[in-house]
Amino acid sequence: MMPAAAPDSTPDDRDRFARALVALVPNLRRYALALCRSRDVADDLVQATCERALAGQQGFEPGTRMDAWLFRILRNAWIDGFRRTRAEGVVVDIDAASEVAGEDRVRTGESRLLLDAAGRAIMRLPEEQREVLLLVCVEELSYREASALLDIPIGTVMSRLARARSRLADDLGLNAAASRPHATKEAGS
Repeated sequence: MMPAAAPDSTPDDRDRFARALVALVPNLRRYALALCRSRDVADDLVQATCERALAGQQGFEPGTRMDAWLFRILRNAWIDGFRRTRAEGVVVDIDAASEVAGEDRVRTGESRLLLDAAGRAIMRLPEEQREVLLLVCVEELSYREASALLDIPIGTVMSRLARARSRLADDLGLNAAASRPHATKEAGS
């Protein structure tokens, strides 16, 4: 069944919308993987998101960020699915990630270990911190956009992000303050 198009949309508008949607699929998949930690479930979430976006195309406001709109649809689909399957409780970790490209085996191994450690540290973050970290740092949403998507105050976004970064630095044995020569800002700088 074809999704209902907005009454005033043209075939060119629908084509542009579909191309923009396809271009954002990798971002949607990355966000879905972070939410559910299962490749199969993430793929299903992305498919559901695309279906909902196409069916609700008239709900997208031109001039706004399509990725933020799609992330909200994906998050809502995940929450709906999570509520439906809460009793099952099956969570699968992503341990079969592809190899890091590199020529030097030692460097490749070290990079792989650091990447794995970072991935595990991110997955250990509380869900609300992990979600904000991924939206702001990986998907490059602004604090305001993440705030609107998650329906929380912008100060909460900033606080969760700061706690997530601090916890990651601690978990990975990095001391963020010590790695910068001037960790505090002088007044008027």
